[in-house]
Amino acid sequence: MTFPKGFYWGAATASYQVEGGIENCDWAKAAREGRVPPCGRACDHYNRYEADFDIAKSLGHNAHRFSLEWARIEPEEGKFDEREIEHYRVVIKALKKSGIKPYTTLWHFTLPLWFSESGGFERKDSPEIFARYAKYVAEKLGSDLEGISTINEPMVVNSLGYLVGEWPPFKRVPHIKKFALSDRARRDGLGPTTSWKNWFVFFFKVDKNFVRAHNAAYDAIKSVAPSMEVSIVKHTVYYHSNENLINKVKAKVANWYWTYRFMNRVIDKCDSVGVNYYQHKKFGDKEIRPKTDMGWEVYPEGIEGALKLLWRYKKPLFVSEAGVADHDDDMRADYIKRQVAGVWKAIQDGVDVRGHMYWSLLDNYEWAFGFNKRFGLVEIDYDTLERKIRPSAYVYKQIIEANGIVD
Repeated sequence: MTFPKGFYWGAATASYQVEGGIENCDWAKAAREGRVPPCGRACDHYNRYEADFDIAKSLGHNAHRFSLEWARIEPEEGKFDEREIEHYRVVIKALKKSGIKPYTTLWHFTLPLWFSESGGFERKDSPEIFARYAKYVAEKLGSDLEGISTINEPMVVNSLGYLVGEWPPFKRVPHIKKFALSDRARRDGLGPTTSWKNWFVFFFKVDKNFVRAHNAAYDAIKSVAPSMEVSIVKHTVYYHSNENLINKVKAKVANWYWTYRFMNRVIDKCDSVGVNYYQHKKFGDKEIRPKTDMGWEVYPEGIEGALKLLWRYKKPLFVSEAGVADHDDDMRADYIKRQVAGVWKAIQDGVDVRGHMYWSLLDNYEWAFGFNKRFGLVEIDYDTLERKIRPSAYVYKQIIEANGIVD
């Protein structure tokens, strides 16, 4: 199972989840209010990035996806911090020095306080605000980057923030907390309920503004960096079914709602698409599968179906995130092999996949779960911040060095 020449391999991180020391965003405020676990210094990646990139290089990685922290770069509305831009410029140079291509995401869930407290993406002018930020980054860093992704997983943000109420701004509809991801959210709810009528207004307003924000950011980036590859990162649940006709219809409707409904409105402003894959749902399926530490079924081969769902748009794809929470590292090596095999099968069927980023390079702050879910190729001791490479990381290294699946 050999991959195309030039295929890029690596892992991903996100600023708030690993950097530490970010206190002027909506998630930090929520932690101070006791609504989510505190993040604190996290992995201290903000200061230890060079050593972390040395680890990535030692594991054969030739690409790395990371996010910029909007709250650092624009701490006050319309006022940008040149020191933080310079920090990220140095981070990019460190990646390149290690022979690793940098792929960056403009926004990975956390919002600057000035923006969230004034309504966030409920604001009518939120697309213009986001586009201003995107243009600034493209002007300052565009020449150093291989590509820019605008928004990470917009449907996840909207669902967990405006339906389940587990994430900021914690708006949820009645009787919905049982669908929350974490036990804490299922127990406490974490936010006041709103009426279904109000939810409809909030949810679809934000949904529309995410579309507008991406499209406006695309144009803004292109206005200053015309050759920049601009993408969006879509969390893609692979819905499929058995041969039962009703179940086939259920899968088709679910894929439309979760994937196509959003992508249809942004695809004309995408040069490529990042695909995040963690879950599947097979209607009519009676097979009992093992579960990850997140409680999700172990089904890494479903990434093939997820990639094929997005290939309908005929834009180059890259796996921007895919991985497994596995505290003891018992299943990760096999999971990675099966996941990579699924990507290979999609390529054999004509899907243009350019790269694969495992989630995550490091153990990290896993949002409403805090630090107890371990996705990393590298284990973090949060007391000492010691890094320890897991055995599964070396299996991934063998795949990278062979540019294909190895026995």
